[in-house]
Amino acid sequence: MDALHLEIDGQTVRLNPRDPHFFNNPYPYYEALRQHAPVFYWHDFDLWCYLNHDDVSALLRDRRLGRQVTHLRPREQLGWPPIRADVKPFYAVDDLSIIQQEPPNHTRLRGLVQKAFMARQIESLRPGLEALCHTLLDRVLDEHTAPAGFDLLTAYATPVPVTVIAQMLGVPTDTDTTDLLLRWSHAMVAMYELGRSPEQERRAVQATHDFVAFLKAVVTERRKQPQRDLISLLITAEEHGDRLTEDELIASCIQLLNAGHEATVNVVGNGVFALLSNPEQWSLLTHDPHPRRIATAVEELMRFDTPLHLFTRYVLEDALVIRDQTYHFGQQVALLLGAANRDPARFAHASQLDISRPVEHNLHVSLGGGIHFCLGAPLARLELAVALEALVKRAPGLQLVEQPQYRDAYHFHGLRALRVRAA
Repeated sequence: MDALHLEIDGQTVRLNPRDPHFFNNPYPYYEALRQHAPVFYWHDFDLWCYLNHDDVSALLRDRRLGRQVTHLRPREQLGWPPIRADVKPFYAVDDLSIIQQEPPNHTRLRGLVQKAFMARQIESLRPGLEALCHTLLDRVLDEHTAPAGFDLLTAYATPVPVTVIAQMLGVPTDTDTTDLLLRWSHAMVAMYELGRSPEQERRAVQATHDFVAFLKAVVTERRKQPQRDLISLLITAEEHGDRLTEDELIASCIQLLNAGHEATVNVVGNGVFALLSNPEQWSLLTHDPHPRRIATAVEELMRFDTPLHLFTRYVLEDALVIRDQTYHFGQQVALLLGAANRDPARFAHASQLDISRPVEHNLHVSLGGGIHFCLGAPLARLELAVALEALVKRAPGLQLVEQPQYRDAYHFHGLRALRVRAA
């Protein structure tokens, strides 16, 4: 395993997630692990991990595992130290987000918030999203025709989701505002990275304060003058006489940006890179940009180079046995989504990009599963489909200018930049 910078001793694996050999291309490592230790203890993370598709898919739906555990036993009983005072403001907001909740709170919150993500509601965004994509492409294709090309991430992949989210929230979509939203989102998302620094924590807490203050002002205004936007809808959302508290509403809006933006940018960037690296697939798409072809391509791009590679769950039972491994209450296990999506036992020619792969056979786990299946999945699919369709129609001769590198940010998986040019 020397060539892969990987040590396997029984079920114990030493693999530095900050090794550029790994985070630039984790898939050969996953295959080596699949052959030697499909259930393994990742020493660098202090986590037991599952990487086969059947295991990951089943565990995403297993109610003996959850995203939260302190609703059943307090931190003191679990032997956990108190949350540090300096990072409490971040967790006070993050812990209220739907993705961190378990029933009955999860059921209640999702029932209230999902009203904003009904298919009809999301589909109504299509005309504005199409206009946005073409406006962005007008700009980059006119201004960046030189051999040096342009960075598709900053010029196209990043503005699309953040502008859509700003429009949904009902906040200004000017560059100054969206830059603020992006800055806060990047700072807060960094809290999920391995080995975060004190400076990252400080920035995340400050971003939390700023984002909450920004949204509180918008909520106050919407209570006085409701608009046709997400915040107004969430203020009035009610089920069985129950409504969101203001803190829950704000946490839900923050989650929409933090979870939705990061993943969408990575799928667009990773996906276009994959397509341009497989010219026959790019040609197939540019010569047949039919909505059905676009839809299958979107699913395949989410599978082929997954935007989120590692997702954790807490064990909610004592002495829980999973695949002959026994866990104690409160222990965390890791589900390797990126590895599951390349499992040859589930996907034919799993390591190959195939945008014709039928949707019914493309049961990837990029959007999660079970009660925590991505609430914003309809929005993500719409953004990806519209952005991809506009790009292949407007720039069929798109070419890579240089080989891109991925960010040192495992378990998020996305490019630092993607320099392309329209030939």
